[in-house]
Amino acid sequence: MHDALWNPVRVGRLQLEHRLVMAPMTRGRATQEGIPTELNATYYAQRASLGLVISEGTQPSPDGQGYLMTPGVFTAEQAAGWQRTADAVHAAGGHLYVQLMHVGRMAHPDNTPHGRQPVAPSDVRPEATMFTAHGPQPVPEPRALSTAEVRATVQDFRRAARLAVAAGADGVEIHGANGYLVHQFLSDNANARQDEYGGSVQNRVRFAVEVASAVAEEIGADRTALRISPGNPLHDMVEGDTRSLYEELTRQLAALDLAYLHVLHLGDDELLRSLRQLWPSTLVVNRAGRPPEEISADVASGLADIASVGSLALANPDLVERLRTGAPLNQPDPSTFYGGGSTGYTDYPSLAEVA
Repeated sequence: MHDALWNPVRVGRLQLEHRLVMAPMTRGRATQEGIPTELNATYYAQRASLGLVISEGTQPSPDGQGYLMTPGVFTAEQAAGWQRTADAVHAAGGHLYVQLMHVGRMAHPDNTPHGRQPVAPSDVRPEATMFTAHGPQPVPEPRALSTAEVRATVQDFRRAARLAVAAGADGVEIHGANGYLVHQFLSDNANARQDEYGGSVQNRVRFAVEVASAVAEEIGADRTALRISPGNPLHDMVEGDTRSLYEELTRQLAALDLAYLHVLHLGDDELLRSLRQLWPSTLVVNRAGRPPEEISADVASGLADIASVGSLALANPDLVERLRTGAPLNQPDPSTFYGGGSTGYTDYPSLAEVA
């Protein structure tokens, strides 16, 4: 593991001791009302040595929920659950960013608290299925948001960010990746709008920039971040000219002076180098399919300031110690990724427990 990984780094208003952070991962273990539990607090606190823990996707409104048992941050009860989680992470010496995730069209009425039709930039149904309490079902055709509703959704993100920080979170990461609402606005095929949020690249990046601007205005740019996944086809996404799209988005976001930009990197190294040049502050990179011995490669080469780690952090609560010492790694069990209790969640052993 390259020594560059263990150098300290500034992220917004946080000073981190090393350059590993925990990537956001949906786990489906909140209550049915979207309230984080003591079990959630334990899970995140176990991984506090990663320095910055980025939470699972958290819906900013009832319309934002797509999956069963995902947390929200739009009610007082949900905020109290996040307070418990933030306190536990801080007590263990870490920092917590809550990821705000509005799923847009990737939803099903059976999974939402109000049972409503999913909303999206346009009424374009993805070729996808959604797991519900009644088993897998096709994702239904969404309802296109009106221009006024798009602007109201921006304010939903603003309020959720305020609640998260008031509950003790150190900041928020806006989920602009993986085929969810912000990504849907960026897309060629999910966004067929005729207003100022559709058509040109400048119009398609508008929603992402407005959300980031509103959140930064509410809680501070140095506590605001955004995650992107250029070229990611997940959930039936098509982006067209990925390079011009993400270069324009990055240029506009750079003017906001956010805490970091988080890139889920799928292999376009030329684009990543371009984003590195355009982005003036901390760049976090999660390189899909990367083996453990290559986690430090992008930091060592200067392509990234920080490496985010997903399933290895899920399976190794003491991942930092294991990588520093070259100790064996627990292997993640995909059968326990989503839903359930402590099994495959808080029962992965640390080195001390193994000893």
